[in-house]
Amino acid sequence: MATELITALDVDSESEALDTVKACEGCSWFKVGLQLFVRSGPQIVTTIRESCGKRVFLDLKYHDIPNTVGQAACAAADLGASLITLHASGGRKMIAAAREAVEGTDTRILAVTVLTSLDDRMLRDEVGLPETAGEAVPRLARMAVESGAHGVVASPHEASGVRAVVGKEALVVTPGIRPAWAVADDQARFTTPREAAEAGADFIVVGRPILKHPNPGEAVEHVLKELRG
Repeated sequence: MATELITALDVDSESEALDTVKACEGCSWFKVGLQLFVRSGPQIVTTIRESCGKRVFLDLKYHDIPNTVGQAACAAADLGASLITLHASGGRKMIAAAREAVEGTDTRILAVTVLTSLDDRMLRDEVGLPETAGEAVPRLARMAVESGAHGVVASPHEASGVRAVVGKEALVVTPGIRPAWAVADDQARFTTPREAAEAGADFIVVGRPILKHPNPGEAVEHVLKELRG
């Protein structure tokens, strides 16, 4: 499949989010994360899906006991979210519970491996992992897919390594994408849309370069053009 763009709706209100969706008509996928979900509630997922005709990536990064995560995954599927996230570090039973909860629906589960804001020093000194990101990501990705995740979220720098361990069928979603004309902000491990596509990403997630652009719709077209090479 061709790499698809997900626009991250990292905004503070439903009205701002819906204005962005309308402006970014060329994009079919939109991410609802913690910021917007807490501000607007679950109905924002339904509105984007039903009123705007777009698909939703619900990025809440579940990390709790298996029963709680299973129930939360079921709730997300009931909302019609196409993609949802959980932390791979929650373990096999948690991931399996989420997969069981969405069976028979169109909702797919993505496991977050290592956040793109973390570099190797932070992983070692702050998180306590005796691995580099390049070592931890494929290990967590393999475990997550074996446990039932439909795919993984990983930095584009690890995308090719992830693809090698999870196979062709699993989804690979890459945040930390910055077009050539955008600044890096606080992402420690980022790359361009085209580089992510060439590394094997099925989806790329782009937020601030689109949201901060004077014309978000034009920014979407620029990103899509980069993806096409």
